[in-house]
Amino acid sequence: METALIVISVLIIALVLLQSNKAQSGGQIISGGNAELFQHQKERGAELLVSRLTLILGIAFFILALVLYLK
Repeated sequence: METALIVISVLIIALVLLQSNKAQSGGQIISGGNAELFQHQKERGAELLVSRLTLILGIAFFILALVLYLK
């Protein structure tokens, strides 16, 4: 089970790095430089797939970590 937790965590890291960057830089989030940052933009295609896989793996990571903690 510990091996599965490690594999899931590596996959989550890879998927997060693959996700598109919505802001040009981190400084624009704080300063408000990007006016389009919080506009509603739908994810499509590969971006939607990566987002959903990240969510699923995040939930699996949480459940597996909880099971290993209670074991």
